[in-house]
Amino acid sequence: QLQLVESGGGLVQPGGSLRLSCTPSGFTLEHYAIGWFRQAPGKEREGVLCVNTKREPTYYADSVKGRFTISRDNAKNTVYLQMNNLKPEDAAVYYCAAHGFYCPPSGSRNVYDYWGKGTLVTVSS
Repeated sequence: QLQLVESGGGLVQPGGSLRLSCTPSGFTLEHYAIGWFRQAPGKEREGVLCVNTKREPTYYADSVKGRFTISRDNAKNTVYLQMNNLKPEDAAVYYCAAHGFYCPPSGSRNVYDYWGKGTLVTVSS
């Protein structure tokens, strides 16, 4: 029943930046690890990265290392995905999801408990 809400998606040119936000609907994120996933047209949903309750990141996709970072602000009850130097292959619907305490190492969507409906990121010139 509990859901997350993503925001911040939009159209950006290659090399540009976006910051996505993940906020809960009716609960606190303090004791949850939050993962970001993405799904491009015709492809399976893949894990991007995750942050645990100790604010430690786990990168699921090697392709975003050095470009994407994740952070959390417990006072604002929000987790952010900062995306820099965006590439056309980054275009996808981005989802955030909650898991208890720790980031699953494999990035499998199956073990996450609560999900948002996604926000669309388009990278095009």
